[in-house]
Amino acid sequence: MPAAPEKELTVMLVDNEPARAAIVEQAMTDSGYRVIRRLENAKNLTEAVNQYQPDMVIIDIESPDRDMLENMSRLTQDNPRPIVMFAEEDDSRHVEAAIRAGVSAYVVDGVNSGSVKALLQVAIARFREFQALRSELESVKSQLEDRKLIDKAKGLIMKHQQCDEPAAYKALRKLAMDRSQRMTDVARNIISVMELMGDAK
Repeated sequence: MPAAPEKELTVMLVDNEPARAAIVEQAMTDSGYRVIRRLENAKNLTEAVNQYQPDMVIIDIESPDRDMLENMSRLTQDNPRPIVMFAEEDDSRHVEAAIRAGVSAYVVDGVNSGSVKALLQVAIARFREFQALRSELESVKSQLEDRKLIDKAKGLIMKHQQCDEPAAYKALRKLAMDRSQRMTDVARNIISVMELMGDAK
């Protein structure tokens, strides 16, 4: 059976110089990517990405300014995509700021059509790795928050029922099962009720 053809990846290009943008767009096309939209600046970047849903964003500028970094940060927060930045400024502060804003690859040497495909593939791989780490971190953080809620609710049950921790945990779990709710939701409800009663200290 022949291998399925690779999906043509779509690109949103941010470049305020038409001549330079045409060179970048041709390099993208030669590497098997399709530029579906070009923006002159990053002002409405998040909205444009929401509308056109590109696979990645290419930004070709002299140097990232504060507005551009803020817009990239918002995109990374709201609708993350691999972002590759081609820039003329190689100041380490600009590079660090761009990476913090969500850039997967910061390239100073300009667009080299011979290496574009490999570069974008690396950027996509880095982006996916970062998203996986971010998801794992959020999961761990959520688990810790859940555990804090359950521990606090257990403490309140122990105080009011004059029981030990295993009994409090058992009561909390039974309540969750009876209500067909998650233990964390039941714990949150218990804490809320106790706070209304002034006993959640």
